[in-house]
Amino acid sequence: MEHISSNSLVIVGSLIVIVSYLFNLLARRFSVPSVLLLIGMGMALHGIVLLTGIHSPDLTPILEILGIIGLIMIVLEASLDLELSGEKRKLISRAFFAAMVNLVICALLIAGVMMLYIRVDLTTGLLYAVPMSIMSSAIIIPSVETLDREKREFMIYESTFSDILGIMLFYFLISSMKAEGFGQMSLSILLNLTLTVIVSLVTSYFLIFLFQKIKTELKLFLLISVLILLYALSKAFHLSSLLIILVFGLILSNRHIFFPGKTRKYLDEKHLSAIFSNFKMITLESSFVVRTFFFVIFGFTISLTSLASFKVWLVSIAILAILFGTRYAYFRLFIRNNFQPEVWMAPRGLITILLFYSIPETLAVEAFNTGVLLLVILATSLMMAFSLIRYRKADRPEEVPLEVVLPEQESGEGFPAEAGSSPRAGDTGPMAETVPE
Repeated sequence: MEHISSNSLVIVGSLIVIVSYLFNLLARRFSVPSVLLLIGMGMALHGIVLLTGIHSPDLTPILEILGIIGLIMIVLEASLDLELSGEKRKLISRAFFAAMVNLVICALLIAGVMMLYIRVDLTTGLLYAVPMSIMSSAIIIPSVETLDREKREFMIYESTFSDILGIMLFYFLISSMKAEGFGQMSLSILLNLTLTVIVSLVTSYFLIFLFQKIKTELKLFLLISVLILLYALSKAFHLSSLLIILVFGLILSNRHIFFPGKTRKYLDEKHLSAIFSNFKMITLESSFVVRTFFFVIFGFTISLTSLASFKVWLVSIAILAILFGTRYAYFRLFIRNNFQPEVWMAPRGLITILLFYSIPETLAVEAFNTGVLLLVILATSLMMAFSLIRYRKADRPEEVPLEVVLPEQESGEGFPAEAGSSPRAGDTGPMAETVPE
């Protein structure tokens, strides 16, 4: 067996990033999620390695590390995009309600399927069900540019809330499984959440005050490193670590709310505005690179033999029926009209994979076949792709230009002014007027 050289790894890594960028351009033009192309590229690379007789390394540890960093970057990226303004209140509340209801109902129903499939109790069933109940903002946000403004903003907010709520629910489940009795579990969750909120607020304000005083140019990756360190330390102390990342991003992006009145004089707004715009650019770029290698390595580690089981297909079809059936029922009851194509836009992706790898070994069930995970991810992404293509043909016959955003085309804030890249592009529209507050 041959081993690949270091220089070859550099070449392959560079080509993966370049091809991933081209995949993003193709995804915008043809409404095909780039995650499918990245997974396919990983599978193709694995096939090439096997054919050439090169030693195939175990990339699972790297996948887990990339997943953790990707999770932090996704939550940070999402929180930097959440604008807590008054005119967005209705849109935010509707998106939050949609994400929460679909997450909880899907998790409970899929947990029932897991109880029958792998013969576990309800809590363990929920532990396996929650990851598959979370929408992937990492897939949705780059894919909604062709939607109308109100649909685009709703999908961005809904997928963001689904990510955040699902991640918090998953880790709360893990901590609750170590408690004895419902009362102790409730008290443990309440204390954990209260302590995490306090730590989050204190550290967020401290970091903002600290970094506005740093005048050197080398500080953005230092800030990211500090946030990753806080995540790791808080996880070691069994706190809801992602809440710290979320709170920091919200405070930084909504400084006018969290620093009211006279407290605003302590802010160097000019300096913080530059930090925010550049920090958001770094976050977007870093998320892109991490997601690229995560999905390629995930495709590289996939074993297609896991799809050979009839039971895997049966369970996957049942889960897909729950995901889209629940979503269709919700939109039918509360949206009632004009809910195409977003009713079919519920892809699963990076967070789903990462949370499965995060299930502790003591709680893992060997009877679960990862082929279920693969089929759900591929099927939901394909459903979204087909719905977007159909929407474009019906309502958007014009061609979407395939272009590269040059530096001179960027917005004055220091990051590309791409349509749909942020829910701040416009106000709420007529969609979902009947959704309860």
